[in-house]
Amino acid sequence: MINRGFAFRKNVIGFLVVAGWLIGSQPAFAQESGKQIFQRSCAACHSIGGGRLVGPDLAGVNDKRPEDWLLKYIKSSQTLVKSGDKTATALFEEFNKIPMPDQALSDDQIRKVLAHIKETEGSPAARKETAAPPAQAAKESAAVATTDEIQRGEDLFVGKLRFANGGPSCNACHHVTSDALLGGGLLAAELSLVFSRMGHAGVRAVIENSPFPVMQAAYAGKDLTGKEINALVAFLQHIDKEHARQMPKEWGWRMFSAGAGGVVVLLGIFSLAGRRRKTRCVNQDIYDRQVTSE
Repeated sequence: MINRGFAFRKNVIGFLVVAGWLIGSQPAFAQESGKQIFQRSCAACHSIGGGRLVGPDLAGVNDKRPEDWLLKYIKSSQTLVKSGDKTATALFEEFNKIPMPDQALSDDQIRKVLAHIKETEGSPAARKETAAPPAQAAKESAAVATTDEIQRGEDLFVGKLRFANGGPSCNACHHVTSDALLGGGLLAAELSLVFSRMGHAGVRAVIENSPFPVMQAAYAGKDLTGKEINALVAFLQHIDKEHARQMPKEWGWRMFSAGAGGVVVLLGIFSLAGRRRKTRCVNQDIYDRQVTSE
C-alpha cells in the first residue's frame, strides 16, 4: 500500500509537470516547417524513400491514401483501428502491432508534413537525409554490450545516475520487470519486451528522436548523449533477454509483511520488559534501601 501510494503521487506529479511543458511548447510547435515537424514527430520511425524502419516508408503516401484519411490516421491511428478501418488495421498487423503514437498536430501542421514528404520524395538529395542507416552501421550499433554498459543503462533508467543534460530518469514514466528493481512509473508503456517488438534500430530511434509528444517535452533541450543512448539500449536489450527468468514480486505485500513483523518484534520486547516490572513492587527499590539503612 505504501509503495502504491508513493507511485501514484509520483505519477500525478510527473503528469502535471509534463502537461505544463506540453502547454507551453504548443505555440513554438505551431510555427515549425513541415521538415521540422517531420524530424520531430516522424523521423524516428519513418523514412522518405529510404526503406521501412519501425514504420512504413512514406514515399508516395500522398498518392496511396486520401488526405482526409491521412489526417485522421496521423492524429490517432488507434482510433481508426478500433473503428474497424481495414487499411489502418492491416498496417497495425503488418508492423508487429506497434501502435503509432497519437500526434497533437493540427490539420495545417499535418498538411505541412505531407507537403514535405511530397517534395522530398522527388529530390534524391533530400531522400538521402531520411534514408535508413546502412546495414554495416546498423550491424555495428547492434554489437554485444558489455556488463558495465548494461549496468550504466540500468543506473540511468532508474535515476541512480543522472543524465548529463539533466533529463528525467526513465522510470519516472516507464516500468520494466526485473528482480533487481523495485518498479517504475505507470504514465507510459511497460518496456520489458520492447526490444522484441521494435528491434535494436527501433528502440534506438525512439530514444534518439522520440515521436512521442510527452517524451519530446520532457527532454526538450536535454538531449541524451551517444553513450547514454547506447547504455539504455543495452539495458533494455538485457531486460528483454532476461524477462522469462524474472519472478515478479509484490513489493507492496513484502513491505507490509516486513512492517508487520517489526511491530510483532517490538511488542514482544515491550511485553517482556513489562512482565519483569509486574513481578516486583513499584516501590521495591525504595523499600530495600530503607531496610538496608536501618
